[in-house]
Amino acid sequence: MGFGNPVRADDGVGIYVIEQLKKHLGVSEDLSIFDMGTSAFEVLFSLKGHERIILVDAVINTGEPVGTVYKLPASEVEEQVQDDPHVFLHSLKWSQALSYAKKMLGDDYPEDITVYLIAIDSTKFNVGMTDQAREGGDKIIKILVEEFRN
Repeated sequence: MGFGNPVRADDGVGIYVIEQLKKHLGVSEDLSIFDMGTSAFEVLFSLKGHERIILVDAVINTGEPVGTVYKLPASEVEEQVQDDPHVFLHSLKWSQALSYAKKMLGDDYPEDITVYLIAIDSTKFNVGMTDQAREGGDKIIKILVEEFRN
């Protein structure tokens, strides 16, 4: 699952990764590739029936150079479920949506969820991304293409 907004500069790097994975890996019965855009709530419904999930997104203000890649288990970034009836579900971040999914799906929640994050500096309105962000995305594409082909 790739997240991001391609008209917000480097924030579109997660979508870039997904587009490239579709080109390299194609469609398969064993593999789902989702362009999630900015729609985190759909994560809740897309997780069911999958044994393993990989999410790709941008992360801002890390203090590291643009294009730096992080790999971590989803448990490191899941946010607590808010039992507030006024939570607007369409504005959830994917990290919050994962926590809701865990609560809603119970035993059907996939245990193997990995998150790849790519450091960025800007989410200003701009079509296109920096070379550094693209290079970070290319690192993840290479890792995942090799992993899925093996």
